[in-house]
Amino acid sequence: MVRLKYRLLPELSVDGILPLAVALIDYQDILDAGIDMPAACQAVANCIDGPVAINIIDLDAVTTTSDGIMIPSAIRSMAAADRGKIHPEFGYIPMAEIPHTDEIFAREPHLRQWDINYPGRRLFRGPDVADKAVPVHNVVITGRACNNNSGTEMMHLVTMGEILMPYVGQHVIMTGEGRLLAGESGEHISVGIGMTVAEKFGRVFSTYRYRAGDTAHGSGEQAKTLKRDIPCIVADKRTHAEFVIRALKAGMVPGRDIGCSPVNLSIARALRLPMDLDNITARAWAELQSVDITRQWLEMPVQKLTEEDVLENADEILPGVVNPRTYDVNDVVFTCFAEVGR
Repeated sequence: MVRLKYRLLPELSVDGILPLAVALIDYQDILDAGIDMPAACQAVANCIDGPVAINIIDLDAVTTTSDGIMIPSAIRSMAAADRGKIHPEFGYIPMAEIPHTDEIFAREPHLRQWDINYPGRRLFRGPDVADKAVPVHNVVITGRACNNNSGTEMMHLVTMGEILMPYVGQHVIMTGEGRLLAGESGEHISVGIGMTVAEKFGRVFSTYRYRAGDTAHGSGEQAKTLKRDIPCIVADKRTHAEFVIRALKAGMVPGRDIGCSPVNLSIARALRLPMDLDNITARAWAELQSVDITRQWLEMPVQKLTEEDVLENADEILPGVVNPRTYDVNDVVFTCFAEVGR
């Protein structure tokens, strides 16, 4: 027998906002244990007497957030388990590897970050359509546990409790670099979730749907209410800003290459970097304006800040998270071990 390490946020932890447990496993630890990913998920499921969402994270790969920011790690597979069981058809799915080809770079301009910031790494986002048992959502389900949007939105299917865990926060948990914020998602995050980029096998959509500058929500004033009251656990704003700035320095333009989310636009405005406001659709503008992100505000002359200024003042510059509480990772995330046989 060998021991497999995993990181655990227990059910009802983080001041009671987690409706189910969340477990994260380092892909390298799975390789070191000499087992495959389904076996690793089952080993962790065996340790938890309740509903749990399980993600396997590769710290040597890359992924993109739904608004197109590249992060130096990736979810390799996800599972949903309940009382030690993983549904054989609906409970586990791997993420598809995205090939490094001229064709995909032509379709997805935000991937220029890949060669500039993270050359040589493998890219994973969402599952291959051919592997999906559920045709619409990138989701796995077992019993009461639901792990959705490629491992970033978890639900308890009996209590209907929900938690948003955008990927940058999971990266922080696995690396231990940075802190976590928890609170209500609020109107800006609710709007920002819809400001996606078009991707093959993306985190939310499997096909090229909504380009940078458009919105996947298309719900006008109501977009700010869709996820507003759902609790979230996210990276601290300084850490999030670091990754957005890295993308902007690689030439990414909000509204053209990366999504026109309130965070991306606010950071570009503070740094006085280009934004393609003409490429933002009318329906995306309607949603942005509902949270006071207007074209007039974005074009307003402001003092140009340095990168360090933005990082030091990230809590004021980056919108999102209502009633935030800050946590050191190790105060809310526990290191646990599962026994596995080879």
